[in-house]
Amino acid sequence: MPRRRRVRNGLAVLAVLVTGAAVMAVLSSGSRHGHLDPRSADPSGSRAVAALLEERGVTTRVVTTAREAAAAAGPGTTLLVTSPDRLGATQRSAVRSAMDLSGGRTVLLAPSEPSLPLLAPGVRSRGSAHPDVLAPDCTLPAATSAGRATTGTGLRYTTLPGATACYPSGGHPTLLLVPSGRTGGDTVLLGTETPLLNQSLAKEGNASLALQLLGSRPELVWYLPSLADSDPDTAPDAEEQSLFDLIPAGWSWALLQLLVAGVLAALWRARRLGPLVTERLPVAIRASEATEGRARLYRKADARDRAATVLRAATRERLAALVGVPPTRAHDPASLVSAVSARLTGTSASGDVTALLFGTTPSDDAALVALADHLDALEREVRTS
Repeated sequence: MPRRRRVRNGLAVLAVLVTGAAVMAVLSSGSRHGHLDPRSADPSGSRAVAALLEERGVTTRVVTTAREAAAAAGPGTTLLVTSPDRLGATQRSAVRSAMDLSGGRTVLLAPSEPSLPLLAPGVRSRGSAHPDVLAPDCTLPAATSAGRATTGTGLRYTTLPGATACYPSGGHPTLLLVPSGRTGGDTVLLGTETPLLNQSLAKEGNASLALQLLGSRPELVWYLPSLADSDPDTAPDAEEQSLFDLIPAGWSWALLQLLVAGVLAALWRARRLGPLVTERLPVAIRASEATEGRARLYRKADARDRAATVLRAATRERLAALVGVPPTRAHDPASLVSAVSARLTGTSASGDVTALLFGTTPSDDAALVALADHLDALEREVRTS
């Protein structure tokens, strides 16, 4: 029963730890969504810029498909496409149609060769910029009022006639505004996502630049392409992701807390943390009581074989010391039986001594008691011979 009770207690503790970890993971993951997500407070999220836009009366709507993005685009909206290179051909066409017909603003984050021919015809990427912080060096009001910004952490572009090129690096802009001649809208190519991230929004003029690029219209459509909208050739390869990449947000901290709690529980339940230490017993127990207690345990377990083995082994060791047999040969029948038989004065034969000291297991309790009596008589006879 004590052992079962310990097992139940351990399982109860484990259940409490698992439940607590699950609850903490759910609570902590409620504010974690992902990279560039306006609902995420992570360093790589964009909740901060969404909150600042909301204070200025700009509502943010998150969509995950090109169809939703195209349907939501209009003259009073800014359509932000966070990963244009990951879109499939059908999704790029839908976004292109929305750009041509909406009359609003479209902001493309770090588009490159896969998406530029359709989404920004005539524009080409010119590799990565080198300085992190760049000056605007243009007449675009959003850039001149923002001042220096960390736009040099991404791509550079070639320019077009009528386009406004800002934040140049090596003669090529990292921000390009291309007006639409038919509908009055415009398209902004921003070579980096850095100004929109929580971790860098407060640096340089990033906050001002992000608010002016995304807040020129009363509604912001934030397009986060889902896996279904991604091009298989450009989507991240799941086989290259590690196990920790596949763990949902929030669960990594919960697993760490569960591991620490498990280690602490193991230390708490450990029986001993070092070598055995000899201590004085609070109560002296007589040898006869200890013997009776062990005998009751043997009887409860029906361990006649073990009891007979202990009785015979102890008798052999004592007889060996009486007849001069070395302790290492005490359990050798050839050495011990002959020496013991030579000390007997009665009619006991060596065969009887062998059966007594090295015989089989008693069949019942009465036979075990008889064995103990015969061993005691044999030892007494040897002592008195």
